[in-house]
Amino acid sequence: MKYTYLALTLAPLLNVALDAQANETTSSDPIERIEVAGQALKSKNLSIKNTTVNGPFGDNLALQDIARSVTPISKELIEQLNITTLHDVLAVSPNTYAASGFGAPSLPTIRGQLGELFQDGTRRQAGNNGFGVPLSFNAIEQIDVVKGAPPVLFGSSQRNGGFVNLHSKTASTDQRKGNVKLSAGSWDKYSAQVDYNAPIVEDKIGLRVSYEHIDQGSYYDYSATQSDSLFAALKILPDDKSSWDINFELYQTEFTDNAGINRPTQALIDHNLYITGQGLQANGSTVPGAGSIISPTGQVKIDTSRVLTDPDNLNQATTYLVHSIYKRALSDVMSIKNITYFQHLQREEIAQNSFVEIIDGADIAQNRTELTYQWSDEQQTLFAVDVRYNKVLGYSQFTTEADTPIDLTGPLSNRRIPLTDTQKARLVELRPGVYVSPGGQYDINNDGNGDFNLSDTTDSRSWQTGIAIQQDSQWTDSLRTSAGYRVDYYDVEANDPIAPQGQIAASDSINDTLQSAQLSVNYSVNDDLTTYAAASYNEATSNSMAGGNTLGGDNTISGQNFATENTLVEFGVKYAPTQSDWYADAAVFSQRRSLRNRDGSNTGIRTTGFESQVFYDAYPYWVSAGYSYIDARYDNSATGQDSAQIADAFDNSRPDIIAGNSIGAPSYTAFAPSNRQVQGIPEQSLSLNANYTITSQWQAGFSALYTKSYPLDFLATVYIRDQHTLNVNTSYAFTSATKLRLDVNNITDQQNWRPVFEGGYFGATLAFPELPINAKLTLTHNF
Repeated sequence: MKYTYLALTLAPLLNVALDAQANETTSSDPIERIEVAGQALKSKNLSIKNTTVNGPFGDNLALQDIARSVTPISKELIEQLNITTLHDVLAVSPNTYAASGFGAPSLPTIRGQLGELFQDGTRRQAGNNGFGVPLSFNAIEQIDVVKGAPPVLFGSSQRNGGFVNLHSKTASTDQRKGNVKLSAGSWDKYSAQVDYNAPIVEDKIGLRVSYEHIDQGSYYDYSATQSDSLFAALKILPDDKSSWDINFELYQTEFTDNAGINRPTQALIDHNLYITGQGLQANGSTVPGAGSIISPTGQVKIDTSRVLTDPDNLNQATTYLVHSIYKRALSDVMSIKNITYFQHLQREEIAQNSFVEIIDGADIAQNRTELTYQWSDEQQTLFAVDVRYNKVLGYSQFTTEADTPIDLTGPLSNRRIPLTDTQKARLVELRPGVYVSPGGQYDINNDGNGDFNLSDTTDSRSWQTGIAIQQDSQWTDSLRTSAGYRVDYYDVEANDPIAPQGQIAASDSINDTLQSAQLSVNYSVNDDLTTYAAASYNEATSNSMAGGNTLGGDNTISGQNFATENTLVEFGVKYAPTQSDWYADAAVFSQRRSLRNRDGSNTGIRTTGFESQVFYDAYPYWVSAGYSYIDARYDNSATGQDSAQIADAFDNSRPDIIAGNSIGAPSYTAFAPSNRQVQGIPEQSLSLNANYTITSQWQAGFSALYTKSYPLDFLATVYIRDQHTLNVNTSYAFTSATKLRLDVNNITDQQNWRPVFEGGYFGATLAFPELPINAKLTLTHNF
């Protein structure tokens, strides 16, 4: 290897010398011809080592200069690891294990809790507690996974386990290029993408357009996804001191709400054995309802494709987003950046099990101006003013759902929940045949009790105004610090958009001020090794669907929605040798954060852990490995589940199958404050990825993931056992422009499971079966 480096170094020098000698000789002079051959050693652009990070902590920062655990995932790494959803980042970023999100994840999970989703530095609309609209990667070319609460620059938000910052594709003003990508996979999964860039005015204005169509069948019954994403990016360079990037995306999708398989006993997890028998209500009805009791009729091996879906369910969404990023150097020491973001979302789900979530319109507008002043080579101050507006009109109904009584092996009628007249009386008819909860509580019969079921129905708006300051200081060649503070003022109001007939619509408003602060220290031991310490304090909010605010049972906005305090202490080391192809980092952390429960309350969770990632990237090899350990516990806090344990749903008529308690299910159970382990999170996980270039045209690789066993429910009556998944891939380049790639996922056909929902609410009643072995073929052509 060292001789090849030497040859490559000498080659241009020899060429220069020979050219000079040729100019000094006559045509009759003998010239000795020397040829030096060697293969260029180059990286595959699959290591995070040289990837710069923009946004959260400043712009154009090297990884070792950021005092946080960060995994930047480039477009090359996205392709190599076949990342198509936010959950796939676990393949490369430690401590990002996630629940299934009802089969359509819209938020990341980081360090055991839902994280935030940002795009180009602004928090985007991402559904209700992870259940929302699937994310299209058509507009994305880099994914930065950051552990811990968002920095002060990004401001007070809702979720604080960590965050993902998506970087939109940008246009080029000097290159004309494009590519087409076609894929086909198991269960009739097809997709097509076209991406083209062209200068409009050379070196001044460039335009990029990308379109993606997805038409996917599914392994799961009555499940499919169709979507279209149209993305356009414009880059304008008015002069040598400024730049302006504008992008727009229109995204429309129809997808399936997949609740997995109910009745998760240990026999189901270990052997796919499912207990049969439709639950009965106290009045003898077989319609699934709260408190139903099941008399087991047998135990059968269930096909994991048979899940809680329905062919008559309606589930669709449309959203469009606009981002604008303007940068200008005002002087040699001062620069300004302005970020503007707008998103509109409409979503409608009407399910046969009586679940309804309709967002008639959710609008988010945000503008942040950042002013950076370089006092000297050692001192820099960043000052930001941020305004965010959020308006949500939505209707919800989830109070009559009952998954556990359903016998999945029976007819579709087993799954359907037609509302009784009594249930309808506690709801409001939004349109013919569609009933939702009102957005407030009302006592119509004057008995001192509310007469309606409440969920997330709201007509709310909020203004968030923040001011932030961050000071970056280089004290010596080795010591650097960063300190930041931000204050956010909230002005919020919520109204009932569909009050019962004859009632005055309830409404309320609230004002509050939230603060956040951060401090970090970087110390460079030498040019290759950096250590850091970081601390963060963050006051955050609790919101409902589409980020809106709801009224509680007393028709007020709970002050608890603005009382989620989050802390982080993290110590780490980063090894990025300049003369080597290796990169490695490791971090230990302690986080205390609040988790929003389904009823709107907050539960404190404390996590401590360790995480590490290693990369090696040099032709013809690429290898990465990640390891995480997390101890997540309730911080002397109460929590609740849909039912205490699955045995509550059964009677004891078949003790040979299950020792039932005859309590009935669902039967919401609140657990007393404790320090128990948080359910649904593996304590340990290990990922390993590799790629080898066999020839200049042919590559092969694999991706492996292992997770340690963990409890599915709060009482730890059912465990997800140790699991592993092995994916393999190979690609062949027919020409420099055309490549064909084959991915085979879960090649050993493991029967793996995940929780359905974050926070463990359905831990005793639902489990999600992961896909069996499947394959995808992708053809890419650049032009």
